[in-house]
Amino acid sequence: MAITHLFAAAAGAGAAVAADRLADRLRGTRPTETTRMVGTTVAAPTAALWVTDFLNAAYFARDEDERALDDLRLAFAIVTTFWHEHDHRAIGAKDVLSFHRAFGTARLKRAGGGAGTLDTDALLAGGAQLFGEWFRDAAGDPARRGWGIVFRTAEDKDAYDPEVRLQQAQLGPLTPPEAPAAAQIWSTYPPVEVADAAATVAAMEAVEQWPEYGSELGRFTALRRGGLRGQTFEIEVIGFPSPRTPVLMRAYVTVDQLATSEDDEEARDAWLTQLRLGFAARADEPSPIPDGAEVHAILVLTSHEGHFMGRARSQLLVYSHEGRSYVRAIGIWDPMPWHLAELYEQVGQGAQHAFWGMGAPEESMLHQLAASVARRHTTG
Repeated sequence: MAITHLFAAAAGAGAAVAADRLADRLRGTRPTETTRMVGTTVAAPTAALWVTDFLNAAYFARDEDERALDDLRLAFAIVTTFWHEHDHRAIGAKDVLSFHRAFGTARLKRAGGGAGTLDTDALLAGGAQLFGEWFRDAAGDPARRGWGIVFRTAEDKDAYDPEVRLQQAQLGPLTPPEAPAAAQIWSTYPPVEVADAAATVAAMEAVEQWPEYGSELGRFTALRRGGLRGQTFEIEVIGFPSPRTPVLMRAYVTVDQLATSEDDEEARDAWLTQLRLGFAARADEPSPIPDGAEVHAILVLTSHEGHFMGRARSQLLVYSHEGRSYVRAIGIWDPMPWHLAELYEQVGQGAQHAFWGMGAPEESMLHQLAASVARRHTTG
């Protein structure tokens, strides 16, 4: 299943390597750590295709002017809530029957405007059929949404242990970059303006809410108890081997470094100095931190084995400069093995740039984080 998806991703994106040549190369190597990451922790490989089809119906298969990211997040939440409501067992092939009973009629009636699609009302109605009428109100109640799950009550949310998902994640060791600094790839992306720096840091520290910042290219879900420091996230990434045919893959990262305005200023400044020096040595990449900027938080997300970027770190900065505040991403990674490099070139590079702020707002998690902060800032 996983190897087949790699073929589809490469071929659908117009990869130059023919499938038979790629197969020959796969026989001589073992890129298994990455290929086993197709799908999501809450769903078994036997469910990967129909779960992806369900997400497609809620968002990607709809005309662009009909799409709403809230519907994609709701569809993701329905899948994750189904896992939670069924004692955290992996969703399997047989569960497609329950989803067909709940959503099949609406899809036949083109609820989302096109063949086989779903809109908000159809998603809520199907969710109510799957779980009970409580779902309709709970889905719109922030006090009953967290970790990508819709809970029956706020008390159920408080009682939830995110580490039940971690136990199913088959987490490998951390894989930070280890190549000589001159051989590493350092990249930064455009800053995304935020309404308030402190509110942005608070939104990032509310780790149970990260799925609500999900974009059309993916979402982060926290897997550990506690806050941001030392937190591990599952990244569910949506790739596009061909238009309107998303492929769902996952990876894991851990916050192994974190500094906020409450931490030791000297240590934080030393860290930022090293970051500036690293970019100063690369004439093709501008410094991500303007001179005179006030840095409110910086965190490092380090990859685990099997990550589609290989040995990598992503750093997120929240800073203020000349009366305005921003969040910005920085990527650092080792040269990739061939099987990752080919997929990255054909499928991943554009998505990575868009996800971290270089593309349209609906593609970018940072833009969605900024939008969430703006809504809270406006409503007080």
